[in-house]
Amino acid sequence: MSLSIDQPTLCKSSHSRPSASSGKATPPPKRRAWYHEARLADWRSFQDIKNRYPHADVLPGNRVVFDIKGNTYRLVARINYQSGCIFIRFVGTHAAYDKIDARTI
Repeated sequence: MSLSIDQPTLCKSSHSRPSASSGKATPPPKRRAWYHEARLADWRSFQDIKNRYPHADVLPGNRVVFDIKGNTYRLVARINYQSGCIFIRFVGTHAAYDKIDARTI
């Protein structure tokens, strides 16, 4: 089972930059690497994520907080393990993350 992700959701962060070839926003390399790895993942439970991302945190409602680039960025995703879908709820700096409620966003 592969997880499906809507990449434009990943690109809505204010820290995205235009691609030289397309002019569309692309995430910085570390977030882009996370996206590509998540697309190929076979996560059946939070433990599968924790095995690969030891600093990931689980929240109620199948939400997971990923630390990216040494905790410079945070990515909050709601994961439906049965259907294999990741719904990205937030991507931003750690400072911006501190201003949201990751359990409800």
